[in-house]
Amino acid sequence: MVAVAILAAGRGTRMKSSLPKVLHPLGSKSLVERVLDSVADIKPSRVFAIVGYEAGRVRTALTDYATTHDLGYEVEFVEQTEQLGTGHAVQQLLPHLEGFGEELLVLNGDVPLLRPATIAQLLETHRSRGNGATILTAQLPDPTGYGRVFCVQSETGENDKFESIIEHRDCTPEQRQNARINAGIYCFDWPKLEKVLPTLNTNNDQGEYYITDAVNYLSPVTAMDVSDYQEIFGINDRVQLANAYGMLQQRKREELMRAGVLLIDPASVTIDDSVTVGAETVIEPQTHLRGSTTIGANCRIGPGSLIENSAIGDGVTAMYSVISDSSVADSSRIGPYAHLRGEAEIGANCRIGNFVEVKQSTIGDRTNAAHLSYLGNATLGEKVNIGAGTITANYDGANKHPTTIGDGSKTGSNSVLVAPIEIGKNVTIAAGSTITKDVEDDTLAIGRARQSVRKGWKLKSKPSE
Repeated sequence: MVAVAILAAGRGTRMKSSLPKVLHPLGSKSLVERVLDSVADIKPSRVFAIVGYEAGRVRTALTDYATTHDLGYEVEFVEQTEQLGTGHAVQQLLPHLEGFGEELLVLNGDVPLLRPATIAQLLETHRSRGNGATILTAQLPDPTGYGRVFCVQSETGENDKFESIIEHRDCTPEQRQNARINAGIYCFDWPKLEKVLPTLNTNNDQGEYYITDAVNYLSPVTAMDVSDYQEIFGINDRVQLANAYGMLQQRKREELMRAGVLLIDPASVTIDDSVTVGAETVIEPQTHLRGSTTIGANCRIGPGSLIENSAIGDGVTAMYSVISDSSVADSSRIGPYAHLRGEAEIGANCRIGNFVEVKQSTIGDRTNAAHLSYLGNATLGEKVNIGAGTITANYDGANKHPTTIGDGSKTGSNSVLVAPIEIGKNVTIAAGSTITKDVEDDTLAIGRARQSVRKGWKLKSKPSE
């Protein structure tokens, strides 16, 4: 079993924000939530978040996340009241891991792009080599400014036996040709590290305790290069945050296209990595898919649509529309310019058309609301036809009230149904009616003023000035 420590104590002053750096959102999750997700595959026995700046806020956020997601582990919190370096952060674990005899994996809460497979490989490398420590490294195209990791050939014949870390400013011109840098991710043999941690000192320019100093006292130590160097990028400011989002987007786009999804203009769409999309679906330009959204097969989504935290069936079209916290069943057509929100449930083979808003309502199969209508807190049966301009007047100024419309009923244009109200099956509401009372099955309901015509009448002209 392995324990995990996530360093999440820093403020992140370069973010220019009162929000702790690790809580800044990257897509649908915060930086540290992504780190939590990345260790699920190794099934850790214990997971620690080492917190400091705004510790209560970080605790609340991660506790809520662990409660609402099946992580497979609980998050324990250790407070680092003073931020005196990475070594000092790991020292805070000493009373919590007393007697623990396995590995400790050290991750950073602001390094959110590590793939679970990379973490699993790091742990496997550590165990298979019987290491005291294993360092994750990366070969950067431009390592300027980074400390270099120097290795020699190990017993396996690879150039991965750790020798030293030299800061960029201290490297000779020849040493700077080495592109291998320290990613700041480690796997330790805890019983060995436990003995070394109390000996760390602050004899350095920053006056801090560095976890890298502990590596010098452990043996054997191996460096493992990550296959994709972008995985180890940390987030220090909003520019890097935006760049990381771009990397996640590129991963997701490639994943979907290889799975049979057609992206007409990949650069113009954003798709959270939590989104799933079925094969043969077409994603048009300027479309954005967010949160826990699922899109079925053979759909056409966009152009110009936003869908978040919603379930879309097979064969659905959604053009120039917004769908949030809702569901749309197979073969329905949404838009253009429709808005579904607040747990709207649209049945199969429906049409929710131009400038129609549906809020917290259930729409039966083969029901149409083609244009210019508002359906709020309503339950519609099957094969209902909603005429243009129909409104369910659900709000009395204090409370929301329900409207029910039975199978096969029709509302004429510019109808107003004043809730609470129940319209039966096969009812026709005459155009321009305001209906305030329940209507029974198989009836025509008319609720409008009688038309009056006065022959020979014309508007009097204003007297000339």
